[in-house]
Amino acid sequence: MTFGDRPRPAAAGSAEPPQKADVLARACAALSAGDADTAKAVIATDYPLVIGADPQRRYTLTETLRTFYRDGFVDRYSGTRLIHPGALRTLSVLLPEEFPAHPNGKMTETHFALWELFPTIDHVDPVTRGGADDASNWVTTSMLRNSAKAHWTLRELGWTLHPPGDAQHWDGLTNWFTEYLTDHPDLASSSEYLRRWLRATRAVRAERA
Repeated sequence: MTFGDRPRPAAAGSAEPPQKADVLARACAALSAGDADTAKAVIATDYPLVIGADPQRRYTLTETLRTFYRDGFVDRYSGTRLIHPGALRTLSVLLPEEFPAHPNGKMTETHFALWELFPTIDHVDPVTRGGADDASNWVTTSMLRNSAKAHWTLRELGWTLHPPGDAQHWDGLTNWFTEYLTDHPDLASSSEYLRRWLRATRAVRAERA
């Protein structure tokens, strides 16, 4: 197809959307023909501007853990089992040389598990693209996958949404985390980060009991 060619329309009844590059090619062809109105209409119809809300927000630890438990501590974008953040931090405190965790996540001073296996919340449909900012649009994923997905849709990336896990069969080492800190209160008292995760974990587990 040359620059000015019009792409062939999809067959009648086809659900196949127009190729995005072809949409812009049609708009450019219209502009070359001096028809700005058609160019505007082509983009407005087949590649419309979508402006969502500001995605910068912080979830409470309770909201976060509820989502992790709902998804069974499984990365919904890869199917990989993930680890409770408190358990990861506990490991880094106990094994600082073998399992380091830089306070700002510096890659050269942080074990890669803190990216691969650290759970976080992502919006399946990006808020910047019009997705809702509520639990129905939240999924558990790793820091690594969250960073890679950014503001793209699953369709654009060719990703699929994996089914949730079962927290009764895999709890992300939550039981280990709570039991270890219960048995070692000095460790919990030495870290506000660990205390906050411990309090939130106990609260969410009580909700689920």
